[in-house]
Amino acid sequence: MSELRYHPFLDTWVITATHRQDRTFLPPPDYCPLCPTRPGGFPTEVPFPSYDIVVFENKFPSLSERPPEPAIHGTDLLPVRPSCGVCEVVCYSQVHASTFATLPYLQVRKLVRIWKERYEDLGSRDEVEYVFIFENKGREIGVTLFHPHGQIYAYPFIPPTPTTELSCERTYFERTGRLLMADWLGAELSEPESAGRVIYQNDNFAAVVPFFARYPYEVWVAPRTHVPSLAQMEAPMLDDLADALLVVARKYDLLFGFSLPYIMLMHQEPTTPGFEFNWFHVEFYPPYRTKTKLKYLAGSEAGAGAFINDTLPEATAGTLRGLDVGSVRK
Repeated sequence: MSELRYHPFLDTWVITATHRQDRTFLPPPDYCPLCPTRPGGFPTEVPFPSYDIVVFENKFPSLSERPPEPAIHGTDLLPVRPSCGVCEVVCYSQVHASTFATLPYLQVRKLVRIWKERYEDLGSRDEVEYVFIFENKGREIGVTLFHPHGQIYAYPFIPPTPTTELSCERTYFERTGRLLMADWLGAELSEPESAGRVIYQNDNFAAVVPFFARYPYEVWVAPRTHVPSLAQMEAPMLDDLADALLVVARKYDLLFGFSLPYIMLMHQEPTTPGFEFNWFHVEFYPPYRTKTKLKYLAGSEAGAGAFINDTLPEATAGTLRGLDVGSVRK
């Protein structure tokens, strides 16, 4: 059973998806459902003996194109609606032991183009208001499959965090006539390199530990010019996006000497008009604050939404900036 239940105190929708309790949980490598189906072997979600990158609908979706009717009837105060939308899985590679950070640059170039195509296709559907592309990596994040993959949720509403971000961007634009992301990124890029928070730049993108970072090694990757979504990116910009994301992921793996868990997510223009002030960017949230200590979301963060960062963004940026991954485009 899956449905949307309105939360009147937060003005948003909560997705109930009871069937997800039965989803696959950390299977052994020989039974990974995201690996290719080898001849005579275990049948997986991908019915081919090999693949490059593959996209398919999640077997245990929170949202679906033909959702069941809600289990209960809502009221004016507490409305209920079908969980209409799409949940997709994107397998980055057929190599089970790989990660995003270990992918060749040419593979990531293909991947960002697939992200763009899926954003455009899903965003063209009448029921979809927001396309959310993300990756959960690592046991600490709560992943149930270790195969390198990400997900795409096409929501029938704009989720709370993008809603807040869009509201702030709109207010700033209406008050100043300028774009909030342009002014913030300009301020970050104007800082002296040795003391600033920029950890990497190429022609089209900058990777920054933001002034307001909530996680110790949080990084934002943003285009240096205004681009609302992947849909507006041409080949050179897509190539630089692949480069910047791969540099950040590889720096993370050098940080503590192990493959660092993280959440990687994309905030971009909703699929309905009226958000021209929005600015595409990617956010990384790694859960480690030291090599052996996690940053837990406890009372202040989970209950009040007030994050406490145990580090200085300038210091963590300096650490990440000093990690040399060389050229990822080789």
